[in-house]
Parts: sequence; C-alpha cells; structure tokens
Amino acid sequence: MDESTGRERGQPQGKRKQPRKVSPRYLENAALHYLKRYSATVSQLKTVLMRRVDRSLRFHGGERTEALGWVNALVEKLVRNGLVNDQAYAETKAHSLRASGRSARVIAQKLKLKGVAREVVEQKVAEASAEVSEEEAARIWARKKRLGPFRRDLKTRPDNRQRDLAAMARAGFSFAMAKKIIDGSADEPPHLS
Repeated sequence: MDESTGRERGQPQGKRKQPRKVSPRYLENAALHYLKRYSATVSQLKTVLMRRVDRSLRFHGGERTEALGWVNALVEKLVRNGLVNDQAYAETKAHSLRASGRSARVIAQKLKLKGVAREVVEQKVAEASAEVSEEEAARIWARKKRLGPFRRDLKTRPDNRQRDLAAMARAGFSFAMAKKIIDGSADEPPHLS
C-alpha cells in the first residue's frame, strides 16, 4: 500500500475499491471482525452491517429485504451467543463515562444515541451515579478542563467565571452544581448525598 495516498499500488487514482457482494457468510465475517475491534449495541451493529449491504447493493444490485433478513437473523444469533449485549455495553459505557467526569445527562444522551433502550439507560445511569455522585463527576470534569478553582493561573478565575459556568452547563451539569464547583475551592471534599 502506498502510504502517501492510502491506496494500493497500481490502483488508478480516483477509483474506489469495489465492494464485495453481500451474503450471509460475508455479513457474519464482517460482524465478527467489527466486534473484535469495537463493543457495540444491537442498533450500532445493524447500522454498520446495513451500510455494507447498501454499498454492495448499489454496486452489484439485489434485494434489500433479503439482505435485511440476513442481518436480522445474524444479529439475533450474535445476541443469543452473547457477542452483542446492550445491557453489558450500557453498564461499561456508563461507568467509564461517569468515572471520567461526565454528567448523568450526557451519559444518558450518549447511550440513547447508541440505540440502548430507555429503561436500560435509566438503570445503568442510576448504577453509575451510585458509585460516583454528580458532584464528584462535576469536580472531575472541572479538574480535567482546568475550570474554576483548577485553573493554572488563579488570578484569571474571576474573569473566566461566566465562561467556566457555560462550559459546565455544556457538559450537562445543572447551574447550581456548576456554580458550586466553579465558586468552590480545589481542595474542597465532595459532599456525600
């Protein structure tokens, strides 16, 4: 492969690699390859596979409904075999996002965008919030982003207060929580709920 252009040597410039024709075996191999690299929800995996199906159908032709049946059967098989598990995905994602200082609102939004069911989202966000409170998460976020009491130059803190409050709001924290963290001190212990 030519590293400067990102295509195979000898491949004409501007010509894309032709997609393979979809079959149940091809889709299974593609799904397993994807799942080796990424943890995914049912919705995400279906999206990835349907993208491949659509690309193949545009080039080779064929019936989308037949391919959709193959995708659905494959995903059901992978769920049965435990290779795709929305509950496990949501739990892992919620806990890692919370530990990195994300608000409950942002965690819920990210999980919903990945196609996780609302009830599962609520349950996993509650579990993650039981381990790391909203205030602890807000402090972690403020420290990571060097907001408020965590600024390098504390003299600029009053001048940047509104900007810091806005950053906390964009991160999904309530105004009261943002104000508490931004106006607090860096060594203040979190209050247990």
